[in-house]
Amino acid sequence: MPSLNTTSTADISFMLLILFLVTTSLDADKGLQRQLPPMESHEEVRIDVSRDNILQLQLTADNGILIDDKPASIAQLRQTVTDFVANSPDRARHIISLKSDRNATYEAYFKIQNEIVAAYRTLRDNAARRLYRRSYDECSTEQKEKLRELYPQRIAEGYENNDSK
Repeated sequence: MPSLNTTSTADISFMLLILFLVTTSLDADKGLQRQLPPMESHEEVRIDVSRDNILQLQLTADNGILIDDKPASIAQLRQTVTDFVANSPDRARHIISLKSDRNATYEAYFKIQNEIVAAYRTLRDNAARRLYRRSYDECSTEQKEKLRELYPQRIAEGYENNDSK
């Protein structure tokens, strides 16, 4: 009875396994890095804020953006947030209110968050160049902390559930 020589089969399988592992790309998870405030008490905290210090953003069910109840595009968002924070009467007390419809996609929400973070990054970088004559990335830890105090990131988030279809 003739036999088939299979001594190299294991070697070939192992080499193919290594080839597939090396050439396969793994998708990195997207996410938002946020630090939630500590839960110290269950009492409701009420803060009085002037209307001039609030920028209202809304993500609609069809992934549209409303800025202060007016339709806008994602391209306008960064400049609008930058202008609002820079020209806010009280920079330390401004609030960006973001309400998202629960039917909106995570991708649209993620894009809005990226534009808000990019706006703060632009403000801090411009302030670093003006105050320290270097970019925000080149600043020391203490300088970065002062820039974060100058332009604190204050975002209030909420959700709307519009099931009236």
